[in-house]
Parts: sequence; structure tokens; C-alpha cells
Amino acid sequence: MTIKIGDSIPSVKLKRLGENGMEEVDTAELFNGKKVVMFSVPGAFTPTCSAKHLPGFIDQAEALRGKGVDAIVCTAVNDPFVMKAWADGAGADAKVEMLPDGNAEFVKQLGLEMDGTGFGLGTRGKRFALVAENGKVTHLAVEEPGAFEVSSAEAVIKAL
Repeated sequence: MTIKIGDSIPSVKLKRLGENGMEEVDTAELFNGKKVVMFSVPGAFTPTCSAKHLPGFIDQAEALRGKGVDAIVCTAVNDPFVMKAWADGAGADAKVEMLPDGNAEFVKQLGLEMDGTGFGLGTRGKRFALVAENGKVTHLAVEEPGAFEVSSAEAVIKAL
């Protein structure tokens, strides 16, 4: 079942690379007590994700914070090392938190996984953006396959 407006962000334990090595992140705790914009990309370093999606949120980070957003989170079904390298290469530090979902557990809990096996990608997350306030979804925009419109930083700013 796909998450919808009014639903709570599920609690899934994920791993990411932090300043002191591998850290465990509980997704429910990450969203608790904050206004969070989270966007999902099918994969780090992929064309639209690297050329438009992540850069848009990096460029619009101040505008989003001006709308009361406490955190901007990018998730992808990639391992922590890939997500860290992507963040470093894109200049995401201090603007966008990178949240690896290496086993697709989080996107499956959200009901927003996709089958990318036809492209050699396995299970991935759909391209989407959501806003959650204190752990409850207040906005959800899921892209049609191959599209990049409703989950852009500009579209999220308009929704806020």
C-alpha cells in the first residue's frame, strides 16, 4: 500500500556514512519534530538525478528553508559509499542530507518501489517528493515513469 497524506513516516533503520564512520538512522526519528522535504531518485549518478533533481534541491535549499523546512533529505536505493561520493561530488554537504536505502527497505515500506530489472537496476525507488511535518505526510508528489515535473525543488516550493 502506498503512503498517503496524513500517514506517518515508517520506522526503518538505514545506514549512512557520517563524520565518524557508519551511522544508523531511524527514518521515523529523522522526521520527528521537524518539517522535512524528502525526495527520492532512482539512482545516484544517473542522468536526470545528477543533472536536475539533486542540483535543484541544492540550489533551492535556502528558499525551502525560508518556507520553514528544517531538513532536506535525498534518498536512493544505493549503498552509503555511493551516496557519500555523490554528495561530495555534487556539493550537497550542509544543504541536502543523503539517506541511502541500500536494500530498498524504506521505499518498500512507503509503497514507492519500482522494478528496474529491465534496465539492470533491480528494485529501486520511484522518483517522488514528499513533505512531512512532525512525521506526518502533508504533501506527496510521485512522478510518472520517465517524468521529472512534480518532484522538482520548484514544484515542492510551490506546494509549500
